[in-house]
Amino acid sequence: MAVTRLRVLGMTVAAAGGAFLAVALNASDAAVERVGEALTGSYANHTLWVIVGGLGAIIAGLCMALPAKRQPPARQGSSVPKG
Repeated sequence: MAVTRLRVLGMTVAAAGGAFLAVALNASDAAVERVGEALTGSYANHTLWVIVGGLGAIIAGLCMALPAKRQPPARQGSSVPKG
């Protein structure tokens, strides 16, 4: 099985998404972020968008990196009666 450019790009995008997600989850545990979350009930917009972007990049990268399901080729000379 050959590794195509699309698969390499997909793996790269998924790895970058994982890095973004790790940074965002680390930032969400910061003291300032915890105080903001306690007061407002949600993360800061920047942190939330980086988490969502990281998850999106992981999903998109995996979709590009995983092999596509291919249909078997049509059989020549099938036994379907002509009528």
